[in-house]
Amino acid sequence: MQVVLVLHNLLRWAVLLFGLWTVLNALSGVMSKRAYSGNDNRSNLLFMIFCDIQLALGLTLYFSNSWFDKIKSGMGEVMKNASDRFFTVEHAGMMIVAWLLVHVGRSAVKKAAPAARHKKMLLFFGLAFIIILASIPWPFRTEIAKPLFRWFN
Repeated sequence: MQVVLVLHNLLRWAVLLFGLWTVLNALSGVMSKRAYSGNDNRSNLLFMIFCDIQLALGLTLYFSNSWFDKIKSGMGEVMKNASDRFFTVEHAGMMIVAWLLVHVGRSAVKKAAPAARHKKMLLFFGLAFIIILASIPWPFRTEIAKPLFRWFN
C-alpha cells in the first residue's frame, strides 16, 4: 500500500496542475470571449483523466487501510477525532463531490452552446478545483497535516 500512497500523493500535483490549467483557460475564455478551442478541451479532458486515476488510488487506500473499518466500528469515535473525521468523511466525501463536478462539467461543456462553454467550464471546474484545494491535507493544517511529497520510508 505504500506504493499506492506515494502515487496518490504525487498524482495530486498532476490534478492540481491540470485543474489550474483548466480554470485559467475558462477564465481567459470568459474574459476575452474567445472561441472554445482544442486546448480548452484538452485541459479539461486531462483534468478529468487525472481525477479518475486519483479517485481509483484513493478508493484503494480507503478500503484497504483502516479508514473504512473505523466507520464500521462506529461513527461516534470517528467524529470525535479530527484526523479520523477528515480522512474517513471529509476528504473522501468532498473529493467524490469534486470528481462528480468534473464529470458533470465535462458533459455540460460538450453539450453547451459554443458561446456558453467557457462559462460552464469556469462554473463546474472552478468549483471542483476549489473543493479539491480545500480537501487536501496540506502541511499547514495542523490536525491533519501530511507532507507535500510523501516518499518511500
